[in-house]
Amino acid sequence: MSTAIGASRERIWRALTTPSELIRWNDQIVSLVEPAPGYPQIGQRSRWRYAMGSVEVMATQTIRALDVEQRLQSEFLLGLFHFDETYSLHPDRTDASRTRVSLKMTASNSIPVVGGALDRFEVRKLTTDLIDARLRSVQHWCENH
Repeated sequence: MSTAIGASRERIWRALTTPSELIRWNDQIVSLVEPAPGYPQIGQRSRWRYAMGSVEVMATQTIRALDVEQRLQSEFLLGLFHFDETYSLHPDRTDASRTRVSLKMTASNSIPVVGGALDRFEVRKLTTDLIDARLRSVQHWCENH
């Protein structure tokens, strides 16, 4: 999924990679638990306190790949939910003042939960909702701050 954001790639990159900004625009992030000096760097691990509805869980993020102001790929362990997340930033083809931001999430076909498992259709809905919320939030943040 992707969206066009009325901000420069530099501005959007800062929102995606500055912990103090991440906490402000991403409603799920409660706090940074284990700071990572020089964040982000390939192979670097950081821990975040995340809100999953009314429950707080620990999330571990490992940076897998990055190309400054173009691509950020991370692996997340969020409770029992394990997924890869890749943000890509490109100039918007129709409006040079905007940046096209895409977010791709890859998750397992099923996720174990207490008393059962989420099947691939539930996982797809969960990741689609998460992507939509993240893209809307980063768009709102970058266009208004």
